[in-house]
Amino acid sequence: MTIDFSALPSGLVKDLQAARPVFWANPQRSEDPALQTVVDGRSISLADVRAAQARFDRFALLLAQLFPELKESAGHIESALLPAPAMQRSLGLPSSAGALWIKADHGLPVAGSIKARGGIHEVLEFAESLALEHGLVTLDGDYTALAGPAARALFGQYQVAVGSTGNLGLSIGVMASALGFRAAVHMSADAKAWKKARLRARGVEVVEHTGDYASAVAAGRREADADPHSYFVDDERSLSLMLGYSAAALHLQRQFNAAGVRVDAAHPLFVYLPCGVGGAPAGIAFGLRQLYGPHVHALFAEPVQSPCFLAEMLSHGASVYDFGLTNRTEADGLAVPQASELAAEAMRALLGGVYTVADDTLFVDLYRLREAEGLQIEPSAAAGFSGPGMLTGTDAGRTYLKQHGLDRTMARATHLVWTTGGLFVPQEEYARFAERGAALATSGR
Repeated sequence: MTIDFSALPSGLVKDLQAARPVFWANPQRSEDPALQTVVDGRSISLADVRAAQARFDRFALLLAQLFPELKESAGHIESALLPAPAMQRSLGLPSSAGALWIKADHGLPVAGSIKARGGIHEVLEFAESLALEHGLVTLDGDYTALAGPAARALFGQYQVAVGSTGNLGLSIGVMASALGFRAAVHMSADAKAWKKARLRARGVEVVEHTGDYASAVAAGRREADADPHSYFVDDERSLSLMLGYSAAALHLQRQFNAAGVRVDAAHPLFVYLPCGVGGAPAGIAFGLRQLYGPHVHALFAEPVQSPCFLAEMLSHGASVYDFGLTNRTEADGLAVPQASELAAEAMRALLGGVYTVADDTLFVDLYRLREAEGLQIEPSAAAGFSGPGMLTGTDAGRTYLKQHGLDRTMARATHLVWTTGGLFVPQEEYARFAERGAALATSGR
């Protein structure tokens, strides 16, 4: 498409096109505590967030039966909330700017990434709809019946497919296969080899495409449309995915309460979310907004060569290619050329802003996190750690704080970095990540 660059801030466009890190504040963000969110003609609210959580709860005993790693949590897929004082010092974020915490979705069981939330939710919703239609369960019944032969015979008639750069494919493929569906994941050329191998080991069909993420999604969608027994999980258009992610807000609220973390006008919450196509960060941002209103400020993090959500927010329908960018990044889960219009629609009045991160910075922060807190993540999951510095250390970030009256409350602020993947990264691959980060940190880059 053709973008009218004259209508956009010239300095921002110049930095974007040069692949320099930027901070963009959303001028449409609303402070209205009663703001209604409408997506694809449907108004969504806290009731939808609770409905997604209720679905997870109905399936919990079945999930504990299917996945031994979920026995201890009674079938609930959740991650830890961690204080990160050592990482805060490593990032140079002073206590006068607030406190740093980590929501450790890089350790989520079953799928090993944030995609366990939305991806698993949509597979469960599809399975539930089939089971209810065929009388295998009732909403208040025993869902462990779905591990039985009747359910297996029913689910085996259907294929669940998805297009993915890796982590969403893992969550969809693993859950669909465990329930007895035939599973297919259409993967782009930039997907990691170890993720493809892990899927194949689970009996999932991996269909490789030479193009980028958008090409893989389009190919998977076409194949599914031609097969009445194929269900396609569409990361670009799925409300079920987004609402699955939103349920994370409910558990986080309980974790904050247990840790004594307050979120209100005097205690703002800044959440830093790595962003690919946008469904996961949009879902989480939406869920948190339902709980905390305008006191939560969601900031999306994107690679300098793949800022698809920022491109969409600046010019509807734009891709990173329209800005002359390559969409090539080591953060494979964030290598998306065009954002989900559904997610962007949900975020028009909710999103605080977007900032971009150079690949080298991802590796440095990955290394810093290991040294400071002993945590191992993948490069895309490190994107959040640049956020506090971009917010407090750039002119655009400081302007955002001042415009929203936040500069007077920063000492009581909470900075929550959402780490999105890394549990299943092979150790030899992680060692290469950390070695690169250490070399860059030592060189001062």
